[in-house]
Amino acid sequence: MKFISYDNGLRVLFYSLVLAAFHCSALARAHASPLRVAYFQQTITGTVSNSSDSLPGVIIMVKGTQRSTISDADGRFSIAAANDEVLVFSFTGYKTIEVVAGAQSSLNITLQEDSTQLEELTINAGYYSVKQKESTGSIARITSKDIEKQPVANPLAAMQGRMAGVDIVQSTGVPGGNFSIRIRGRNSLRDNGNEPLYIVDGMPFSSDNLSSVNATQSILQNGGISPLNGINPANIESIEVLKDADATAIYGSRGANGVVLITTRKGKAGQTTFNLNMMTGVSRVTRFQKLMNTQQYLTMRQEAFANDGFTELPSWAYDTNGTWDRDRYTDWQKELIGGTAITKNMNVGVSGGNEQTKFTLGGTLYSEATVFPGDFEFRKSSFHTNISHTSEDKKFRADLSANYVLSDNNLPGTDLTYKASTLPPNAPRLYNEDGSLNWENSTWQNPLATLEQTYLSKATNLTAGGFLSYALVKGLSFKTALGYTENHITETRLSPISMYDPAFGLTSASSQSLLNTVKQESWNVEPQLHYNTLLGIGTLDVLAGMTFQQRETELLEIIGTGFSTDNLITNLAAASALAITANDITMYKYNAVFGRINYNIDSKYIVNLTARRDGSSRFGDGKRFVNFGAVGAAWLFGSETFLQKAVPWLSYGKLRTSYGITGSDQIGDYQYLNTYGITGISYQGTIGLQPLRLYNPDFSWETNKKIEAALETGFLNDRIMLNIAYYRNRSSSQLVGMPLSTVTGFPSVQANLDATVQNSGWEFELRATPFKGKDFNWATSVNLTVAKNKLIAFPNLEGSGYAQQYVVGQPLDIRKLYHYTGINPETGLYSFQDYNGDGMISYPSDSKYTVSLAPDFFGGLQNNVTYKNWQLDFLFQFVKQKGYNATNTGAIPGVGVNQPVEISNNGMPSGSGNIQLYTAGYNSEAVTAFNRYTNSDGVISDASYIRLKNLSLSYSLPAAWNKYADCSIYFQGQNLLTITNFKGADPENQMRGSLPPLRVLSMGVRLNLKP
Repeated sequence: MKFISYDNGLRVLFYSLVLAAFHCSALARAHASPLRVAYFQQTITGTVSNSSDSLPGVIIMVKGTQRSTISDADGRFSIAAANDEVLVFSFTGYKTIEVVAGAQSSLNITLQEDSTQLEELTINAGYYSVKQKESTGSIARITSKDIEKQPVANPLAAMQGRMAGVDIVQSTGVPGGNFSIRIRGRNSLRDNGNEPLYIVDGMPFSSDNLSSVNATQSILQNGGISPLNGINPANIESIEVLKDADATAIYGSRGANGVVLITTRKGKAGQTTFNLNMMTGVSRVTRFQKLMNTQQYLTMRQEAFANDGFTELPSWAYDTNGTWDRDRYTDWQKELIGGTAITKNMNVGVSGGNEQTKFTLGGTLYSEATVFPGDFEFRKSSFHTNISHTSEDKKFRADLSANYVLSDNNLPGTDLTYKASTLPPNAPRLYNEDGSLNWENSTWQNPLATLEQTYLSKATNLTAGGFLSYALVKGLSFKTALGYTENHITETRLSPISMYDPAFGLTSASSQSLLNTVKQESWNVEPQLHYNTLLGIGTLDVLAGMTFQQRETELLEIIGTGFSTDNLITNLAAASALAITANDITMYKYNAVFGRINYNIDSKYIVNLTARRDGSSRFGDGKRFVNFGAVGAAWLFGSETFLQKAVPWLSYGKLRTSYGITGSDQIGDYQYLNTYGITGISYQGTIGLQPLRLYNPDFSWETNKKIEAALETGFLNDRIMLNIAYYRNRSSSQLVGMPLSTVTGFPSVQANLDATVQNSGWEFELRATPFKGKDFNWATSVNLTVAKNKLIAFPNLEGSGYAQQYVVGQPLDIRKLYHYTGINPETGLYSFQDYNGDGMISYPSDSKYTVSLAPDFFGGLQNNVTYKNWQLDFLFQFVKQKGYNATNTGAIPGVGVNQPVEISNNGMPSGSGNIQLYTAGYNSEAVTAFNRYTNSDGVISDASYIRLKNLSLSYSLPAAWNKYADCSIYFQGQNLLTITNFKGADPENQMRGSLPPLRVLSMGVRLNLKP
């Protein structure tokens, strides 16, 4: 019943527009045959239901004619028909039935659910909605049912492994950290030019990272704070991802890298309900890297000094010469990142209304601690509301939503993961007997001292939007979408004197405080006209509209140093010196006109045309406007009568294809202008200016040409659904910085590079219901993406500044490396292939070996099993890829840094096995060989993995136990099990110094009060 009530108002309005044309045609036919209408027809009234509830929006047609009507909000209908005519009742999700009118003037019709038609979901395509089976574009979708089963705080985490063509990587396990998302590959040479467009309730949502690199680089190393933290997963009704040209071209330049549509929860007609969801969980690091123990470590160190010619251990080698206890062992990974993080989440909501006015209100309190020592916590609270109204005559509609999220992140200033994996295993204890930090007579840097340095951020996000629509005449309606977003972030990075060894004698005059404040406001207005009518043998649907968007960003970053006391470190007015490192105000303006023409013949032959003309303030005069468009077509061959008879087990079949051009303006603001910045240097009491970039008004949009062909099939009444799609995207006119000669005074100038990047691949989706019964049901699905990215054109690449970064015919994510050939038995050092044969290993002549780090394929396997009141869901995510292995330590084996056990020679002298001669840093040849090794394919190996990404087990209490509420209890887990041969901490982000994604175990209860 949840499906039936989903956006009934929109369905009724849609059918009203379609049937208006039928009525006009029927009236014309009635005029042509006045005698038959007047003499044979009678008015038949009645109701339509599903045995328990009335059904609004049911189409009632007189078979063989164009006379039709639809049932109203109470399921009532009225239609004229002769005694011998047949009435056809049809409604999405139910079996179509036929009834002979006869002499009766009143009918009460009951429709039965149709499992085949239930697959005809209505999906959000942005500016319009479409039945999934009638879509000509490629759209992936997950709903609140998938999201609510995952203990996550970021919507991107809920999408991992569930969508073909959508590759999402979690950058860090630190709360509030960022994610990387690529929809059908990397299109731009610029890393920051590959972000998709996010739309929340019709309003563009900025994916700009507003945090300061200076504030976050040590704790949130890979991308800072995720902007998607400003969206609460508990408020989301569905997420659709638009992938191909047909689906994205209507968004023009903004849709070049795909579009992520997020729809928040809406009210549903019915009695007012109250719901409560409470959850508590624990998080830990999934697995630790295998490191040397004390004996292995000391053996390495002693041999390193011996290899460097030391006959006695130097006095400063505290770890080896006996200053530190040689029998001491501490597992620093467990000590520094082995804690248990507590997560708490509480959602409350109320919703209800009638067919005319619906509402929902909800709030969330969320908190997540860290696995680091100390009292650190990420807190988030949110409020969501939606109200929709439809007038009694169904002409006027209004839908308004607002989401407000407040987050407060308190973190240590430094991620302790690198320290945990590099500290000597016999390093001193952390605390003295009196509880103070132990500095061991200034022989080491106590890692807990970095906890005195803190990172604090407070962020607020307001997203408000909605639409107003009015049916002007039959088939024609006017709609205006309105939206406003406001983001604020305040970051503070405090470095007090307490983080330093007291023996240094430093005072609070050396303390430092960094403050970064950013405010971003954006508004969006989109007036639209929608027309729907019968035209010839099909239905014509036309959409036309305009977009007006403006975004303004204000940024101020200040660093204060020198305080009289650390008690005043949070007050910059108390600093003895202030430096304003950034103070910017930027404006972005975007205008567009767009249109869509859809022609549907008998729900079997569909053509969809979309076009958009974009204008962006990021380009110079004469280059600001450009046209984009696409064409999509679909043939639902499974609906052909001849095929239904010949292949009865084929319940659904569709061929679709699309081609189009989208673009991108993701280059930042004012790139085409001569711009100047503050030098920060005073000359005769005046702060001067310095030029930052050169004027170039001639560069324009990146373009992305997309083509796709797909086959969608259903078998055995759609118990088995198989979709196969092939796509090829080519992105050209790359917007990059063209390197310039140093004599110009500028490293580069922004321009269009005549390079072309191609992404191609196959996407497979299989959904099946192996068993469906009264008590037991089992549904399974799998998605697989086999993707290939390559640079297919780059004129004069060898003579450009990108010669060592890219290779024509290879992916963009390659690394040009030395080719490792093993240990040289004569020197005991790493050896490499001499490509140019000159007898020397040099850069770049011998750095020619290419390795791709892009995944070969990725996907997910999902299962849903229900038995009576029990429900089990689990998702396995899998990725085939290469990555940096454990030997890519960044620290020379033999220096005072712990190493993975792979670096140990197992009792053999170093240089005689797989590990080169240990050195304490005094053997220059060994140091050079190691540096080459870290830039060779020796540090690259298989990083494929299969991960039990999510598991959810719930039990719904029998209704007889509680007459006033529906109650269920559940267990949920995230990142539970990883199967991999990867030699390192985690195969997903592969960063030794970054906290990997955490394993989460949680339990909770859901309560829905009955009216």
